[in-house]
Amino acid sequence: MGTRLLVSALLCLSLWSAPAAPSVDGGSVYATHCAACHDHPQDRIPPRSVLGRLWPDQVERALTTGQMRQQAAGLASDDIHALDFFLTGKKSSGAGPDLRANLCSKQAGPIDLTGPGWNGWGRDFQNTRFQPEPGISAQDVPRLKLKWTFAYPGGETVGLPIVVGDRLFVSSVTGIVFALDAKTGCTYWTFEADGPVKTAITVSPPNQQAGGRNLAFFGDMLGSAYAVDAATGQLVWKVKPDANPLAQLRGSPKLYQGRLYVPISSTEETVSADPTYPCCSFRGGVAALDAATGKTIWLSHTITETPRKIGKNSAGTDIYGPAGASVWNSPTIDEKRRRLYVGTGNAYSILDNGATDAVMAFNLDSGKRLWVTQATLHDSWVICDKPGIGNCPKEIGPDFDFGSSTVLRTAASGKQVILAGQKSGAVYAFDPDDNGKILWKVQVGVGGAYGGIEHGIAAEGDKVYVPISDVIPTTAVPAAQLAPHKAGGLSALDILTGKSLWHTPAPEPVCSWGKDPCVAAQAASIAVIPGIVFSGSLDGHIRAYNSTDGSIVWTFDTAQRFDAVNGTKATGGAIIGYGETVAGGVLYVNSGGGYHGPPGNALLAFSVDGK
Repeated sequence: MGTRLLVSALLCLSLWSAPAAPSVDGGSVYATHCAACHDHPQDRIPPRSVLGRLWPDQVERALTTGQMRQQAAGLASDDIHALDFFLTGKKSSGAGPDLRANLCSKQAGPIDLTGPGWNGWGRDFQNTRFQPEPGISAQDVPRLKLKWTFAYPGGETVGLPIVVGDRLFVSSVTGIVFALDAKTGCTYWTFEADGPVKTAITVSPPNQQAGGRNLAFFGDMLGSAYAVDAATGQLVWKVKPDANPLAQLRGSPKLYQGRLYVPISSTEETVSADPTYPCCSFRGGVAALDAATGKTIWLSHTITETPRKIGKNSAGTDIYGPAGASVWNSPTIDEKRRRLYVGTGNAYSILDNGATDAVMAFNLDSGKRLWVTQATLHDSWVICDKPGIGNCPKEIGPDFDFGSSTVLRTAASGKQVILAGQKSGAVYAFDPDDNGKILWKVQVGVGGAYGGIEHGIAAEGDKVYVPISDVIPTTAVPAAQLAPHKAGGLSALDILTGKSLWHTPAPEPVCSWGKDPCVAAQAASIAVIPGIVFSGSLDGHIRAYNSTDGSIVWTFDTAQRFDAVNGTKATGGAIIGYGETVAGGVLYVNSGGGYHGPPGNALLAFSVDGK
C-alpha cells in the first residue's frame, strides 16, 4: 500500500557530523541508481526535494535491511555514505541510540490484560478501532494537553502505540521494539529485530506452553514473525512463515485462541523496477502459527494458482504470473462463522485471476479460501518508468489496494456487515452471509496511488468513520472531475446503507515547515472513543471531531520540537500511517511519517490538563 513506497523509494539519510565530503562522488551514484525515479517521480515515489529533508540512517536501513536491499546488492558502503552526503549535506556518525538513557527506576508490575487497554492493531478482533472505555470523556477532550514525549531512535515513527495494563509497546524503523511505562514513558526493556518493525504489537494471556509467560508478537520487514516475553523482552521464538526471499510482514498479526494469524506482503513490486528481474512470482497470504512455538499450522495464499512462465519482457527477461495480492492489513476475526477476512493489493503481473484488489474469507481452522470478491479488475502495478518497457505492463493499473483492515460490524438490527475502504476512494459493505456479496459502495474520494482510504477506518454503533487521503489523485480520473478535488476530509456513513451522515472537509493545511510539501490529506489510521473521532493529517495536526456532526472540537500541531523523556529532542512531522490509540486516560499519537512531508520521530502522550 501507500506507505511501502516511503522505504522502497528511500535512498538517503544520515546523522549530522562535520560535512566533510566523501571520496566517492555521491552525485554519480545518484545519477546512476536514483535519478530515473526521483527526478521524475510518479505515483508514490518521493521527489528529490523530500529525500533531502530525511533523517539519520534511513538509507543504510533501507538498503541493507529494508525494501531496497535487492537493488542495493551492488552498492558498496562508500557509495551509500556518499549518497547520504550528496542528498542531505549530512554525514553519518555511525552512533546508535542510547537505549539506557530512559530506563525505569522501578520494576514493572504483573502484566494486566483485564483493563481497557489497546491490544493489537484494531483493539478488538473485529478491527473496529473503537475504545469504549478510554478514560477520557468527550467533554474533556478540549482540555487535552501534552503530558510527555518519547523520541524514536532513527528519525522516523512507525508502529502503532499499544497499551496493555501499565505498559506501552511501540516498534521502530530501526527494528527496536520498546516496552515503556504507559504513564511516564520510561523504558522497561528493548528488543532488536533483524529488520524494521512496522507492525503493531499483540500481547497474549499467560501461555502455559511457553512457561506461563505473556508473549508479545510482531513481525519485521524481512519476513520474520517474533514472540518475545512481554515482561522481559527475551526472545521465545522467531520464524519465517513464507519462504519467498522478498516476503515481508507489514500488516499486524492477529492473536486468537492460541493461534497467531500473520498477513504476508512483499517488496517484489519494487524490485521489479530492474528489467533483469524475472517478475513476478510472489503471492500474498496468511499463515496460522502456533502461538506458543511458532510452528506453522497452515499457510494459505490469496492467489491459489502457482505462478508460471508467461513470456519475456522488453529486456528479454522471463516474466511470470499470476502474482501479487499482498495482504497489507491486519486480519479480521469472525468468531461466529469461524472465518478470517483480509483485503488484498494489486497484481504484480498482467494475469488477473480475481484475487487482487479484493476482500476474501478464509476458514480459521483449515486456512481454506472460502470466497473472494474483487472490486477492481486488471490492476497490474509495479515500480516502473514507461509502459511496456522492462517489467512495466503496457497498461499500468491504478494501484487500488485494500490496504486498510476490514471491519466486521453488527448493526442494531443484528445484521452483520464487512466494511472495507479502498485506495480508489470507495467504501464497501460486504455480506458475510452471502459469500461476500457487495451490499453497497460509496465513493468518498477520488482515489489514487496514495489517494482514497489508506491506513485505517473505524466503526462505532451503526456508523463507520472514513479518513480520506487523496494526496495524489489517480490518473484514471478525467481531469475535469479533479477540478473540485481537495485532499483530506473525514466522513461518517451508515453501515447498513452507506448513506452519508456527515462529511467534514479538511481545514486548509498550515505546516510549520513551510509550503513544500504541505497538504491536508488524512491518510493515517483513526481512533474512536464515545462521542469523538481522532484523525491526524499530513500537515502535522491531530484533530478531534464530534462523532455526531463532524465538528472539530480540538486540534494540536505536532510538527514541533519537543524535549523527550529519553534524554534527547523529538521532532514531529506529518502524521501518516499508524496514527493514534487511546487507553487509560491518555491519547498516544505518532508524529513524523516522512514521505509527504518532513520526517519526525515523536511519540506524543496527551492527557486531560497534561496530568
